[in-house]
Amino acid sequence: MVKKVKRNSPCPCGSGLKYKKCCLDEGSLVDKRVKEIYAKNFNIRLKEKTDVKNIKRAGRLVIRTLDLVETRIRPGIITDEINTIVHDFTIKNAAIPAPLNYRGFPKSVCVSVNEVICHGIPGERVLEDGDIVNVDVTSIVNGYYADANKTYFVGTPSPEAEKIVRVARESLKLSLAMVKPGNTIGHIGWAIQQYAEGEGCSVVEEFTGHGIGFEFHEPPQVPHFGRKGEGITLVPGMVFTIEPMINLGKKELRILADNWTAVTRDGSLSAQFEQTVVVTNNGYESLTPYEL
Repeated sequence: MVKKVKRNSPCPCGSGLKYKKCCLDEGSLVDKRVKEIYAKNFNIRLKEKTDVKNIKRAGRLVIRTLDLVETRIRPGIITDEINTIVHDFTIKNAAIPAPLNYRGFPKSVCVSVNEVICHGIPGERVLEDGDIVNVDVTSIVNGYYADANKTYFVGTPSPEAEKIVRVARESLKLSLAMVKPGNTIGHIGWAIQQYAEGEGCSVVEEFTGHGIGFEFHEPPQVPHFGRKGEGITLVPGMVFTIEPMINLGKKELRILADNWTAVTRDGSLSAQFEQTVVVTNNGYESLTPYEL
């Protein structure tokens, strides 16, 4: 853990001055020395207040996009229509849909139905009454990225659908409560795993949350399983996603022939919720906030 440098302590940069007279920036979210340590040791680029403001701007567009999609979800819509809605709305707002052509991904949004865990490619699949569908939106606004997703009911959900969506939503809510300086990435995964498994569900291990802001995917990885106290210590200025993928059945998955779509190996339902957060001096702030 990086120790907090007090105002009247010698500045860790070695200047011989007191910290308050040297590297302390009262208006900064990020401790200058900690920023250097995290960049060198973990390749994590901590964000300043201006960066957070810009990521939050992108986040507002992400949430507006998800809200728009929610009004269009209904039995009979094909998943490619959702892609069109997201793409057109993003472009209309002078932004860029980050998934489009990212490492060869062919669409502007991920749409994952029922047994699809993540990275579903929009196409001709028709949403039917009783389905669940996850829509994962990442927008680039003035060079800054924000990322969030929700799982929606299509028509009237089954008891099984209601359960997996509830557990996934609550998993994110509980994990957010772990985000504060001094805790570790392991605290986040622990909160998700102990709750989801306690509900008789499983946690996907192959995909994680991730740093974001300057790029689509940055360090650190944020697993959705783990132990308290393990992993990198959270410090102000860290921006990352938490996006637990929870299966109603077993955790094992397989990747389809398109090399993107991940599905549950046993065919069980899977649900996911995601927000982008920044660690603050006292806890966290969601940069893509919605009610959980």
